Amino acid sequence: MFPEAEASESIEATSTEAMGGPAIGTLDIFLLSLSVGVGVYWFFFRKKAENKTEGLVNPITSSSMTMSSNSGSGFITKMKSSSRNVVVFYGSQTGTGEEFSVRLAKEAQRYGLKGMVADPEENEMEDLSQLADIENSLAIFCVATYGEGDPTDNAQEFYDWLQDGNGDLSGVKYTVFGLGNKTYEHYNAMGKYLDKRLEELGGERIFELGLGDDDQNIEEDFVTWKDRFWPAVCEYYGLEATGDESNIRQYAVTEHTEDVPEKVFSGEVARLNAFKNQKPPYDAKNPYLSAITVNRELHQGGDRSCMHIEFDISGSRIRYESGDHVAVYPTNDPELVAAIGKILDADLDTVFTLTNVDEEASKKHPFPCPTSYQTAFSHYLDITSCPRANVLKEISEYATDPADKEKLLLMSSATPEGKKEYSDWVTKCHRNIVAILEDLPSVKVPLDHLCELLPRLHARYYSISSSPKVSPDRISITAVLIRYTTPTGRIGKGVATNWLKDKIPNGPETTPFRVPIYVRKSQFRLPFKTTTPVIMVGPGTGLAPFRGFIQERDFYRKDETKKVGDSILFFGCRKSTEDYIYKDELDEYLKNGTLTNVHVAFSRETEEKLYVQHLMKRCQKQIWGMLEKGSHIYVCGDARFMAPDVQRTIREIICQEGGKTQTEAEDYIKKMQSKGRYSCDVWS
Repeated sequence: MFPEAEASESIEATSTEAMGGPAIGTLDIFLLSLSVGVGVYWFFFRKKAENKTEGLVNPITSSSMTMSSNSGSGFITKMKSSSRNVVVFYGSQTGTGEEFSVRLAKEAQRYGLKGMVADPEENEMEDLSQLADIENSLAIFCVATYGEGDPTDNAQEFYDWLQDGNGDLSGVKYTVFGLGNKTYEHYNAMGKYLDKRLEELGGERIFELGLGDDDQNIEEDFVTWKDRFWPAVCEYYGLEATGDESNIRQYAVTEHTEDVPEKVFSGEVARLNAFKNQKPPYDAKNPYLSAITVNRELHQGGDRSCMHIEFDISGSRIRYESGDHVAVYPTNDPELVAAIGKILDADLDTVFTLTNVDEEASKKHPFPCPTSYQTAFSHYLDITSCPRANVLKEISEYATDPADKEKLLLMSSATPEGKKEYSDWVTKCHRNIVAILEDLPSVKVPLDHLCELLPRLHARYYSISSSPKVSPDRISITAVLIRYTTPTGRIGKGVATNWLKDKIPNGPETTPFRVPIYVRKSQFRLPFKTTTPVIMVGPGTGLAPFRGFIQERDFYRKDETKKVGDSILFFGCRKSTEDYIYKDELDEYLKNGTLTNVHVAFSRETEEKLYVQHLMKRCQKQIWGMLEKGSHIYVCGDARFMAPDVQRTIREIICQEGGKTQTEAEDYIKKMQSKGRYSCDVWS
């Protein structure tokens, strides 16, 4: 499962109607695209010990101010040697927590403080107690919640240390901002725990816990919190603001117009020429350049598109299991990239280097440098998401039209009027940086500063829709093409799906399209015993991981030494003639006995909308009987509507068929969850 609050930077969107939620319109689709993923999933349930070894954060998102274990010293030594007194720790899975941390460290300079950002995974957090020895010191924590109230991977060891209870943080001043999502049961659990636990260990809270809700507007929550936080810091330490942090540049640019370096990055994630000289093992820092062998349309009609894509991993030594995810590094729409050059009247072929102005920073560049502006805007920078308010504030300095400048400053302010204007003009109209520059023509931002301000372009994650038992050399994904019209009349596009849609192999004589990928392990797994019955609930592209599960059950069914338990699928789509994906396959599995039952809800073929939870109610006796026999139940789909509806339905079934009270039914579900019998793979 993705972290509770950080999905907005790395996922794409689809309508939820066919997936068990209410119908939504075009306006809802593009709003949803800020935070919803098609085939991009994360887990409610994970094994902490195993996950803390997974390096899941996109390596190109790391800020230049971020401490590294390669620096040869801990954060206390670094702070003392460079006269720093503020350290901002982040617990981040996809980059939002880290981005907020960088902004806080930068803003500290406005108040005469000197800050740095640190990754708790790469520092000895036992040294936190020594922070009290540094004058006017402060520890700020920006932490996201992952899954069922868990810490992110890079904060796992710190969390374990906090639970041990051996630390003495007397004299340590701290504050916490949590990143969460209210669609999840354990909203902001990590931020709340950390805030309380630091106090229990003797720390002194100098400002109240901040809670960001990504289901609404986490940027607004963060800005509102920090605009109250800094005055509290000034009052506590007797400080005054010394300047405007928007004038502080983190990077200096060198444009190589005459002597172009021989070694120039052309889209590699970390290592120069990594795509030309591929070497295993393949991971987030070293993705495998995989050939697309299959790219076919799954929908039989209608105005939507759903792609079945297969990646060739033969000879790569990549291994996967049913239920795992594959990360895809996409490329931005070339038309958007070209528009930036045209609007700013700039040569995108210019090779440049951004270098941290802080000579002691361990991360010298915001992304692989030197590179060209064309490469940076194509591979390293997010130019499709709505820019955050701090970006609008900084680019306002380049507006020559007073009206444009006033508008940007208003939208970047924390006033009620500013928040509303930002929501109406940026968020609801889904204006990306290109649209903003088009609609405010006097704002001519230097390319290098734009590269500094924009967030990194992240990998997109998809549930693997195949089984290694059947396809050991291929990885399949199932992805809905994301396209929509915004209120400004522009066409919004999902980054990865639109990039992938035209990558159709034409035969052995044609050079195959290659895509950077790597596999991310998950805990969404079939029962160890093949005889254990399973119930799968997967509307729309939520069917993806279950296709792999069913392939695996079919594989074992053919083995005479194996017995396979009952397998029931609840699937939902709009119309039987349009988006009933993998229908022929499911019919065959039902015919040969791999699937015991397939229950399909067609939401647009009945007078009243029919969803998977409605079919589950019709089959409640069968479901209860299977649960009592130890069945595992899996849910894959929308976290906001479908997953809660399904859980309510299961609770009702337990009450009605099992004769239990609401409290007893909740306990029944919790016991199933604790034993790994109830797993959710959902997007928010």
